[in-house]
Amino acid sequence: MTKAYAEITELMQRYFDGFYNGDVELLKTVFHPSCHLLSARDGSLTDDDMEAVYKRVAGRTAPAVNGETNRDRILSIDLANPELALAKVQIAIGQKLFTDYLNCIRIDGEWKIISKVFTYDLMEQPAFNAQAAE
Repeated sequence: MTKAYAEITELMQRYFDGFYNGDVELLKTVFHPSCHLLSARDGSLTDDDMEAVYKRVAGRTAPAVNGETNRDRILSIDLANPELALAKVQIAIGQKLFTDYLNCIRIDGEWKIISKVFTYDLMEQPAFNAQAAE
């Protein structure tokens, strides 16, 4: 695995941990401040800046606290060059299984997510971690 793949994999782990644990401060280490989250689910564009995203994360109960099974996974990493990559990942929050396309850039020696385009599918019910529920 090249150094860039290892660095992007580490970025994705912080991304997963931030959303799973509801850790806004950790997410701020992952996203570039100019990042926007875009979706066209149901045919209309949703365009959220990072302040809206952080407010939403801070205002909900984290999946880890709810005892949800962590379903985070990297589906692919497409490295264009040492400064640009596209990561395709999945995360679950509540009854939604998100598929995210994360455009990553390397700025001043550090990888950041500069844009996110996502969609989701509804699961029948969230998967709960039996150990966390005890």
